[in-house]
Amino acid sequence: MTRPWWHWLIGWIGVAAFLGTLVLYAASGLLAPAWAIVPLLVAWLAMLVLVIRLMRGGRPLWVPAVALLAYTFWYAALTAGEKWLGWTG
Repeated sequence: MTRPWWHWLIGWIGVAAFLGTLVLYAASGLLAPAWAIVPLLVAWLAMLVLVIRLMRGGRPLWVPAVALLAYTFWYAALTAGEKWLGWTG
């Protein structure tokens, strides 16, 4: 069964939103120490694999949720690091 065109449109909008989070993850070095950037980027890469699998597996409507997850994870990680580990800019 093929998906309607608007499913794919929503999926590609989600891909664009997800790729936009890479800027946040890459700029995290302004606040977080180098040892914390590597796990953040590894997590982003794992979510990228998930995005690719969702798009290729015919479930594009889930991709915007992964973009939201990526933003939430980044925000939570940096907020926790600032609050509990004393990261400052």
